[in-house]
Amino acid sequence: MGNLIPIERVENKIYLIRGQKVMIDRDLAELYGVETRILKQAVKRNIERFPDDFMFELNEEEYLDWRSQFVMSNSDKMGLRWKPSAFTEQGIAMLSGILKSKRAVQVNIAIMRAFVNLRRILSSHRELGIKLAELERKYERHDVEIKGVFDAIRKLMVEEAKPKRKIGFIK
Repeated sequence: MGNLIPIERVENKIYLIRGQKVMIDRDLAELYGVETRILKQAVKRNIERFPDDFMFELNEEEYLDWRSQFVMSNSDKMGLRWKPSAFTEQGIAMLSGILKSKRAVQVNIAIMRAFVNLRRILSSHRELGIKLAELERKYERHDVEIKGVFDAIRKLMVEEAKPKRKIGFIK
């Protein structure tokens, strides 16, 4: 079965809040094809499945920071009656247990693939960072060695520039 939602679309809705990769309830509701209030009601009916490390409500500062990351029309702002909730990867996995439609299952699969892809990308970036640091250290050492060679050459050039003392008869 083909992907219901492109992974790129899901990845664009993953934010870093409180040092965790999360998705906002509003974005999840859009992906699941339900209203945000329906998603929130389902979560409230099953709140015991969502401890603080699975889901949390954005505080004012986090909300303003999240909102500033994209352009939002006035009517969109008016649709936010409550502070958004953020779901971690575990919280999103838990949503699949309370939202049982076929679409919800397919959306959850796409979301899990997006999180896995994001982890893979971040891991390769870390590896690249480590390799870059190793190269920098290697070339810093080479720079010191090359500088030493140039200093020795300059020293030899200065010695050659001194007039040589003549040996022999003076005319």
